[in-house]
Amino acid sequence: MSFITSAALEETGYVVLDRYADPIDPAEWQDLEYVGWRSSGITRFAPLTSYAGEVECNGFWNQTPPRTDKDGVWIPGQVEKAPTLTELAQEPGANIGRCRVIELQPNTYADAVYNLHQDDNNRLNEDGSGWVVRSFINLTDDPDSMLILREDRFDPATEVRMALPAGTRAIVDTQRFWHAVWHRGTAPRYSLITSWTSGPKLDTYIAGNNGDQHPRSVAIDQQTIDEAQVELHRRIEERRRAFEAQGIVMEPPVELYY
Repeated sequence: MSFITSAALEETGYVVLDRYADPIDPAEWQDLEYVGWRSSGITRFAPLTSYAGEVECNGFWNQTPPRTDKDGVWIPGQVEKAPTLTELAQEPGANIGRCRVIELQPNTYADAVYNLHQDDNNRLNEDGSGWVVRSFINLTDDPDSMLILREDRFDPATEVRMALPAGTRAIVDTQRFWHAVWHRGTAPRYSLITSWTSGPKLDTYIAGNNGDQHPRSVAIDQQTIDEAQVELHRRIEERRRAFEAQGIVMEPPVELYY
């Protein structure tokens, strides 16, 4: 199938924009209504849009009638509490699917590696239409935390790590990358995540904000990486055995921990 994609994402699959420097009242995310939703780590979400304008986070393809991650309906009570966040999501003028604030509790690098996941943004997306990507805007100041991207879930050599000080803005093809956040803080981290549809409007927005296709990747020590890999395989194997004890066969079928 052929989709409209953004040239700025073609080479690396992600860009980092100029940081958003204007202050945002923390009440814009603290006063929102949150719902529990499993993502990567211990998380809650506060949706600003949803399938039908209700405070829920289910994928649009799990609704009736199902549709791809586009044409999100704004939730009036949430938007009223978060006018700046709403403006940031609308700024490119691109089609918006799901838009929500994520609250992530502190975790470890091993936790983040285990929780790496790919999004399913383009399920039901029609041939010839715009490819859906994700925007991340870090709301709290978490300079020691990192957005982790891997093209290969099990290969740390494919890993990129983006630092997350306040105002960090990244656009990622999260269907291409396994991704999660290593949050090294002591308080919850908050970020605005928006599904945007690729096309000329998004391209103009990226160019106007100096999209960098080769941002610096944060270095971490090899021992931390190696230990996380062992823990990743141990947890996967533990989960596989637990499911198989219930008669459920999971992939991969061979032992990963050795």
